[in-house]
Amino acid sequence: MSKELIHSATFVKSSVEIDKCPPPAYPEFAFIGRSNVGKSSLINMLVNKKGLAKTSSSPGKTQTINHFLINEEKNPWFLVDLPGYGYAKTSKTERNKWGSFIRSYLDKRENLICTFVLLDFRIPPQKIDIEFMQWLGEQGLPFCIAFTKCEKLTELQKTIRFDAFSTELKKTWEELPQHFLTAAVERMGRVEIQEQIAAWRKEFANDFTL
Repeated sequence: MSKELIHSATFVKSSVEIDKCPPPAYPEFAFIGRSNVGKSSLINMLVNKKGLAKTSSSPGKTQTINHFLINEEKNPWFLVDLPGYGYAKTSKTERNKWGSFIRSYLDKRENLICTFVLLDFRIPPQKIDIEFMQWLGEQGLPFCIAFTKCEKLTELQKTIRFDAFSTELKKTWEELPQHFLTAAVERMGRVEIQEQIAAWRKEFANDFTL
């Protein structure tokens, strides 16, 4: 059995302004995706704490930057739940406001190590997701992909979906961004993501006073 790498997870605060976020004292890993992609379920599964990130049947619920402190007693780091993007029933003005808010955080947050971009594996590549990842690449901002809701697909369907994403992403990148297959119900991808975060934590340890 793999060693448990997340021992505690505590909500710190919600912020609607970048300068109101917690001081950048610890390494930070952000999670973002289109509305209703399963972000809250994935976060709760990852930290093994039901209800930490609030799930809702109403897309677009997360409208703030939510910081959670992981492993407070030893080697702490921040997990950040970012607002979803692309919810059609939100006004264009509100979407633009959120978009600017999110981009400002991603571009300016000095302790952000990597952003996990969540993509619903059940549906074909979406233009808004591709454009968002292209923007991250253009800004030189590290990111990886977490494919969600994989438990709802057969192995053949997974292969077909992965080929579709590969074809689309290779129009921009010579190599595919690092990626994980996840399923909140089956806890798929939990160990792999935890281990990758631990590796990055170790790599960037000298950049922080812990």
